[in-house]
Amino acid sequence: MTGKRIIFYILTAFIAGTILLIYIQHNSAKNINLLIKGNEKLTGEYQVRSQLKELETDIILIENNVKSIVSTNDPLHIKELETEVVKVDDDLKQLLKISDDDSTVKQIGELTSLVRIKLHFNKEVLDSLHIKGKSSAEKLMGTLRGKRITDSILRISQKIKNTRQNFLKDITASLDNGGKKAQQFSNILIALVLICSAGLFWYIINAIRKQISLIKQLNISEKKAREAALIKEKFMANMSHEIRTPMNAILGFTNLLQRKNLDSESKEYVQTIEKSGGILLTIINDVLDLAKIEAGMMRIESAVFSIRGLVHSIEIMFTAKAGEKQLQLSAVVDEDVPDTLDGDAIRLTQILVNLIGNALKFTGRGSIAIKITNEGMADNMIKTGITVSDTGIGIEKDKLETIYERFQQAEDAVTRKYGGTGLGLSIVNELVLLQNGNIKVESEFGKGTSFRVMIPYKIANEQISNQVSAENDEDVEPNFKDVCILVVEDNEINQSLIKHLFKSWQLQFELANNGREAINKLQLIKYDLILMDIQMPEMDGYTATQAIREELKLSTPIIAMTAHALAGEREKCLSYGMDEYISKPIREHQLYKLITQFTHIKTQGVLHKKQISVVDAAHYKYIHMQYMKDVSNGNKEYEKTVTEQFIETIPEDLLALEKAWQHNDLNVLKQLAHNMKTTVSVMGLNEILQPYLDNLEDENMNEQAFKENFIPLKSICNASLDEAKHFYATL
Repeated sequence: MTGKRIIFYILTAFIAGTILLIYIQHNSAKNINLLIKGNEKLTGEYQVRSQLKELETDIILIENNVKSIVSTNDPLHIKELETEVVKVDDDLKQLLKISDDDSTVKQIGELTSLVRIKLHFNKEVLDSLHIKGKSSAEKLMGTLRGKRITDSILRISQKIKNTRQNFLKDITASLDNGGKKAQQFSNILIALVLICSAGLFWYIINAIRKQISLIKQLNISEKKAREAALIKEKFMANMSHEIRTPMNAILGFTNLLQRKNLDSESKEYVQTIEKSGGILLTIINDVLDLAKIEAGMMRIESAVFSIRGLVHSIEIMFTAKAGEKQLQLSAVVDEDVPDTLDGDAIRLTQILVNLIGNALKFTGRGSIAIKITNEGMADNMIKTGITVSDTGIGIEKDKLETIYERFQQAEDAVTRKYGGTGLGLSIVNELVLLQNGNIKVESEFGKGTSFRVMIPYKIANEQISNQVSAENDEDVEPNFKDVCILVVEDNEINQSLIKHLFKSWQLQFELANNGREAINKLQLIKYDLILMDIQMPEMDGYTATQAIREELKLSTPIIAMTAHALAGEREKCLSYGMDEYISKPIREHQLYKLITQFTHIKTQGVLHKKQISVVDAAHYKYIHMQYMKDVSNGNKEYEKTVTEQFIETIPEDLLALEKAWQHNDLNVLKQLAHNMKTTVSVMGLNEILQPYLDNLEDENMNEQAFKENFIPLKSICNASLDEAKHFYATL
């Protein structure tokens, strides 16, 4: 074979090999591009499903807000309705961009028409409310038209999901096929390279290996993306608030079991169950919060709140726990911090509760200090400084960088000694970052720790006067000459309490059992102050206040009285035209100070209260007499009256609760549960019964949930009745 022929063969082989290499490379690159485009389409399909879910949720939220507006005429619900309508429009705009499937385009068109019809129907309801009144709006809502439209929207949304599901299967099949082809061409290329000279084509082998690695990574990442999306979706669907229901039942019945006559060993077992259940419930809540944050479902809301009122509530919340460990707890808000801010009070509460809870856990002696400062103001914004300091065990410097990591604590010994999962600070860090803030920590091992948080808040346009402190070092003799107060309250026990206090203060007053009766009295008589309960039959406190301000044009000071003690409740009362807020059970000092403040009465002299001895707590497992004794100031007649009312009212309320559930009258059920909070407070049963009454008032009940709350409520009430009867016999 001549040299020319050899060169010809080599050249031919080289050209053929080059052409084959180009062909294989082209097909490999083509399949890789198909995989990338397929992944993009796959991501787009998940976004479509997410948008459809958001649209369904927003439609239901709009419907609920319309019902709330018709029911309460609350302007906050109107703002929420406007926000949800805008979100629905945005969702529709995103869905209308889909153009890759004629069937889907047609279905989205139908969905858009139905959503517009639904929004128009909601507008008809609101127009009917404003023009013809509440009854007309409720009548319109009572028709099946709105429900049929909503059902149609959900059906067409499901059709779109099914259509896109088939589309998703095709994309997945295409990705799998493309991956296989890319793998096949890669194998051919590897065989070709092995045949060729290792030295001459080494760099080609290296390039192909990189391509194979990329293909595998694309396949793995595509599978992981699908699996992660499904796992998150299933996790958030399953780990909802239902998981808390059995835990609350366990803790509730354990609490009941603790009050039985148990031997020391059984009591120790029950206490261990209760402690472990509480720890497990905390872990569940933390995990759900983290899951929400990871899934992007943790929303930061914006509402007006009082920073001083919030800090004061949290201070009261932890005072008892600090007292148990003989720790000094103090909270200070600097004078240059505006009281009324605009932000998420619930998330701020969560941050403070976690930080203070940590400080309590790791502090054996000394003090815990909470301080709110002004870190700078500009453009109607304030950088709010929040410092929580303690004199606890401290953290070593080399551990400070890892304390915000999940499931991390400074030392393994800390977990063994103090417990916990290490999630609290991680949640705090995430919540602070979600609100565009920052968090820093300073600590000295063995001497204490200081967490410094900065969160920017808007300064509310209208500043509300600072809430009157509920505590005072000395009481003063009232002088209420020529002062007359209208008390709007339907609960007999609360009426007895106010009668007793006002009689001891020689204060003139009149009673009204509901808002309607109050308005009738105000049309005839001028009062110096109005004490207004919120939850009442016929006309509630919110509606009555609006009528007083808008129809009667009266500027008489109104103080709201409510058993709700939630963040933002005071601000809600003030937004309806009330002047101040007092939570139940009513404290004598706080009520006295509010009355003197709004009637502009100067106090004279010092009131020396009697030292009242409390009934020996060992005689009673459930009832506690301290609150009654504080209010009665030694007046046995008052104690006898309210105890008798408690004995008469509780059986009636329990029977009424059961009947309301049997007749599926949830509004009456919620009203009764709310009223019972005041009834049971006179016997000091708030702490043990509050969770059950809150659930009956606020949660969406099913048969199981009702039994889990009503059975322990009834059991405790019946046992408390026996103790109350014994106490009554001693008076």
